[in-house]
Amino acid sequence: MTNMMRDTQTMAQSRDENLGYMSDMALELAQMAEDSGLATLAYLFRMAALEASTADSMHPERDDHSREITSH
Repeated sequence: MTNMMRDTQTMAQSRDENLGYMSDMALELAQMAEDSGLATLAYLFRMAALEASTADSMHPERDDHSREITSH
């Protein structure tokens, strides 16, 4: 059982790192798009960054207190 818990924690950490990376990259792309005068594309990349940064709270298999804080 301990190995399963460790594997789950490792997978969650890997997922968190990947989501963080995606969020960072989307923000960099948003800045590049804005610098190029592409406001709509910049907006879409910012929304992608927001989605990636909040995706962790959307995983139902996560057993922590983050779900208890939501108002709905």
